[in-house]
Amino acid sequence: MRVLAIVVLFVLCANAAHAGAWRITKDHWSEADEKGFSEFVQSIGESDCNTSQSCVRGKANPYHGTDPRSFDIDADCAKWPYFLRAYYASKNGLPFSFVNGISGEGNQKFGGSNNATSRHDITDHGGGINAPPTILQVMASVFSGTYRTDASERKGVRSDFYSPKLQPGSIRPGTAIYDVNGHVGIVYKVDSDGRIYYMDAHPDFSITRSVYGAQFGHPPARLGGGFKNWRPFRLVGAHRDGSGALIGGHTVYADNNQIADFGLEQYYGTEPNPKNDENKARYTYNGVELGPFEYVRVAVSGGKTSYNPVYELKMTMKTLCNDLNDRAQYVTQAIVEHIEKKAHPARLPDNIYETGNLEWETYSTPSRDARIKTGFAQFYKDLKNMIELWIERDPRIVYDGLVLKADLVQTYEEAAASCTMTYVSTQQRPVTLTFDEMMSRLFAMSFDPYHCVELRWGATGDELSSCSDSSSKRRWYAAEQRLRNQIDRTYGVYMGFDIGDLERAAPHSGVDSPPPVNIKSLIDGMGERTAFQPMTPVGR
Repeated sequence: MRVLAIVVLFVLCANAAHAGAWRITKDHWSEADEKGFSEFVQSIGESDCNTSQSCVRGKANPYHGTDPRSFDIDADCAKWPYFLRAYYASKNGLPFSFVNGISGEGNQKFGGSNNATSRHDITDHGGGINAPPTILQVMASVFSGTYRTDASERKGVRSDFYSPKLQPGSIRPGTAIYDVNGHVGIVYKVDSDGRIYYMDAHPDFSITRSVYGAQFGHPPARLGGGFKNWRPFRLVGAHRDGSGALIGGHTVYADNNQIADFGLEQYYGTEPNPKNDENKARYTYNGVELGPFEYVRVAVSGGKTSYNPVYELKMTMKTLCNDLNDRAQYVTQAIVEHIEKKAHPARLPDNIYETGNLEWETYSTPSRDARIKTGFAQFYKDLKNMIELWIERDPRIVYDGLVLKADLVQTYEEAAASCTMTYVSTQQRPVTLTFDEMMSRLFAMSFDPYHCVELRWGATGDELSSCSDSSSKRRWYAAEQRLRNQIDRTYGVYMGFDIGDLERAAPHSGVDSPPPVNIKSLIDGMGERTAFQPMTPVGR
């Protein structure tokens, strides 16, 4: 099949000399080109398209009428940013190149850090490039492991991305966001208050939109998580033909120290950190110490620190709902493949978040679950802080309603009513979970693919009665509770526990209690403002 695909691709490329051919007329991407790309991505992100195909075919894409009807775009999360970049290049006479070979522990999906070993330049050999099959070739060559490269790389083949400084303009539409559990988003808008909106594609080729936050975690630089900008390069050694198109040549990529807005503070913090220890990263802005995600927002907004609790609640619940429904796809995949019917291994992988066990990598959800739980826990803290600031009449809280608690209750109820998830039980019956139910059982949802679907969704009581798991598997479920309580993804530590290790609470086997996440209880129990006391003028 692979040989046939290559032959078909060759035939398609041989017929590239037509009016719509990709002609390379520029030897690099200028600031104007980057601005145009950002506007292109933002237009698609702000549209109502909901699949990769509809986004390309829709009117938000200014080039939607220039493609052949046979051009099918089926993109998952890793391929979507590459598609958008290559597609824009093809429509604007721009050069393009991509990493098509990586090596390292993480060259499948997760694992350790990867190194780029080879790249492929899109080259015009005369007569133009047939864009559709060439773009499909790009998409076939990249996957989530392509993003998993050391952000501080200094040698070898350069990766396609670099780590940008956290400042206004450096995080922009077109910036990729990599979650080292194997998920990728692409920024489509940064608002004036520093909220970073991103869209992501999924295995069913759907497109969803969310707001950046703690769900992406704080991974080490060696895994390359977080914000990633496209690395600058130049096409050299090419010559122009009679039409002005650049023929031949090869790409030369910029080193990190040649990029004006390269920076590693997203990993190491803004304060002295001699050993570059991500666990000791500290962030301050104008002398005020902030959490890493709060710092991102303040830094990219240029120092703005205003918050509207009602709006923050609405947007965050939408993001959390998207993440819960994303999880459903991966749980369903394990059930479809009947992984839950297999015997449970005697030990967990050496690291449940950073594993070389292909079956575990493909069908388990410890990183994805930690991502969701982190998002809930972080927003609980953020909302609690916003409520306290509002009670104290802090000017950073922007709210012009009459009763904040009533508005938060109404917003929560509306957002929760629009968020449900349905799974099919072991007995093939649909079970629908509300947002409140999913939130209440976050730390009961099993990440272990060898458990029944009911345990994967934290069922108890009658809902659990259809689960056919053996007593041994139920024991594993109980023993993994401390790991489920943990929201931090601990990379680089040994976690190859047997069931006895878990029951003895071996080091790195989790924590005894989970953090608070019940947003509804927080709102219901919030205090009232004290009566306003005008300040007494000085000297009276």
